[in-house]
Amino acid sequence: MRAAGRQGNADLAIFHEFAPPPSGGGNQFLVALSGELERRGVRIERNVISSTTRACLFNSFNFDFARLGRFARDGVHMVHRVDGPVGVYRGFDDGTDARIAAINRIADATVFQSRYSLEKHRELGYELVDPHVITNAPDPRIFHADGRAPFSRDRPLRLIASSWSDNPRKGGATYRRLAETLDQTRFEFLFVGRTREPVPNSLPPVPSERLAELLRGYDVYVAASEDDPCSNAVLEALACGLPVLYRESGGHPELVGNAGLGFADDDDIPALLERLIEEYEQRRAAIAIPTLANVADRYIDVLELDADR
Repeated sequence: MRAAGRQGNADLAIFHEFAPPPSGGGNQFLVALSGELERRGVRIERNVISSTTRACLFNSFNFDFARLGRFARDGVHMVHRVDGPVGVYRGFDDGTDARIAAINRIADATVFQSRYSLEKHRELGYELVDPHVITNAPDPRIFHADGRAPFSRDRPLRLIASSWSDNPRKGGATYRRLAETLDQTRFEFLFVGRTREPVPNSLPPVPSERLAELLRGYDVYVAASEDDPCSNAVLEALACGLPVLYRESGGHPELVGNAGLGFADDDDIPALLERLIEEYEQRRAAIAIPTLANVADRYIDVLELDADR
C-alpha cells in the first residue's frame, strides 16, 4: 500500500492489523479495497490519523483501539466495518461482540458485510450506528474466470474447498467426510488451507494467485462453514466461475443466490452433487457478485470521500 507521506497528507485512515498473505478473508478484502481506492487517487495511511485525514475506517476489533482513541478527533468521519457476530461463528461468547458494540459508540456509520450479519446482531440485541450492508469483493486481477478449465460430464466432477481458519465451524469434518467417502470414479476433491481434521488430498494455505489458479481448474466449490457472515472464499470461487455447494447457514445463501445449491445436512450432499451435474451450465450462468469497483463506490459513499479524487 502506498504511504501517505511524512507530512500527513492522507484522505483516509484504515485501522487494522494487516498481515502478509496468505491470510484471513477480512485482511485479504481490506488489501484489495485499499488498492482499488489508491488507484483512484485516495491517499491512505495505516493506524494513524493525520491533520488532513477526512475519514477513518476501523475494522471490527482487529486493531489497537487505545491507539485509535488517541488519534480520533472532530471532523473525521468514523466508519466501523463489522462482521460476525463473532460469538456465533466462533461457537462461544468471550465478550468480543460486546467489545465491538462498545467500540461502535465512536462510529458515525457501520458497515455490515451481509444482511445476515446485520439481522443476527439485532437478534442478539446489538443496534449499531447507522447500518449499511456492503459485501466484500475479491481482487479481479487475481480472482477471475479467464482461462478456467472447461466443464465436462465425461470425467469426474472436480470439487474444491478452502479455509484460512482451522475453527471446527469452518467445515473441516465435512471436508474430511467428502474426501473419504465420495466415489473417486465420479468425483475428485481437494481441500486447500488449514483444518484440525486430517483431510486426505489437501494442501496447506497458498498465496492468492496460486489459489485462484487452483480454483480455475475445478468445477464446484464446497462451502461447509457454519454461520459465516460473508465468506471471502465463496466470493473468490464465484469470481473464478465456480458454482457453489453451500451449507444453508450464515451469509452463504445471499452470496450464492441461484449460482449453486444449499444443504442442511451432510447426507444431502451426494444427491445435490448429482443435481449440480445436471444443472451445471444453468448454475454457472447465474453467478452474480459485486465487483470490487462497485464495492469501493459504496465505501466511498459511506466514508463521505470525494469519488473523483
